Amino acid sequence: MKEGKAWSPYLGGGLTGVLAVVSVLVADKYLGASTTFARSAGMLEQLVFPKHVAGLDYFIKYTPKIDWQWMFLFGILFGSFFSAISSHSFRIQNPPDMWVGRFGSCKVIRAIVAFIGGAIALFGARLAGGCPSGHGLSGLMQLSVSGFLALPSFFIGGMIVAAMLYWGGKK
Repeated sequence: MKEGKAWSPYLGGGLTGVLAVVSVLVADKYLGASTTFARSAGMLEQLVFPKHVAGLDYFIKYTPKIDWQWMFLFGILFGSFFSAISSHSFRIQNPPDMWVGRFGSCKVIRAIVAFIGGAIALFGARLAGGCPSGHGLSGLMQLSVSGFLALPSFFIGGMIVAAMLYWGGKK
């Protein structure tokens, strides 16, 4: 498949803004995703230890269920897939060239690093009481001080980690 032209980040940002406004107007819900991961873990845990989950204060407030945030995450998954297909940039490649150039092609190391990175990101999101979409997008939309502090921090943290991982690496 020939390489196509990616979607404009301005179009993607504009569509995200429209989605955020429509979400508030139609459903009275602000964008956010991190609670979904905790609820999903609760749903899985209910299969094995339902009494334990029923007794946890967190799951009394945030009932483990499929809700609008769950659908939001699937929308992100299918939307990114649609974007890649429609721009003819979709390809299955494991691992990416940049990763191989910097760290080698060992799948076990890649899986361990991905798991640790995901765990740290999820821990940080839960510790902060929300994820980048919740604090950054929805926080700024509400003119929240935490949004104005959190969003630049996400970008700065991302740039620092990217520099640590890929500085001097081959593209």
